[in-house]
Amino acid sequence: MQITPSLEIDEAELEERYTRASGPGGQHVNKTESAVQLRFNLAASTSLPPAVKARLVRLAASRLTKDGVLVIRAEETRSQERNRAAARERLKALVLEALAPPKPRIKSRPSLSSIKKVKAAKAIRGTRKSLRQKPGTED
Repeated sequence: MQITPSLEIDEAELEERYTRASGPGGQHVNKTESAVQLRFNLAASTSLPPAVKARLVRLAASRLTKDGVLVIRAEETRSQERNRAAARERLKALVLEALAPPKPRIKSRPSLSSIKKVKAAKAIRGTRKSLRQKPGTED
């Protein structure tokens, strides 16, 4: 399965299981297995670099089994072939999202005027609280 021109997932690493889809559909849906469950063993995969695997684990944590298998289920259409294509497209989108390295955090600091506003508000709050004390008790 081609992800990018330089990255490809081996078809042997993908496993497809077909099940009956839930929901309405009449008599036909009760006897055809049109839903697709695409399983990709992420832990044992040799196609993806370790950094991409780590980002993919974070992105798709809810879809991972305990043994590191990524499970994508597609049952939107009545056609098994279209559901199969949809599941593969979702896997491709997830891997493409994991390929993009995270943006580095840019340190920021508050502006001088906002610091002055905070300090002025603290001073006002402090004097307001000191005025609540009984006369003669200074701490």
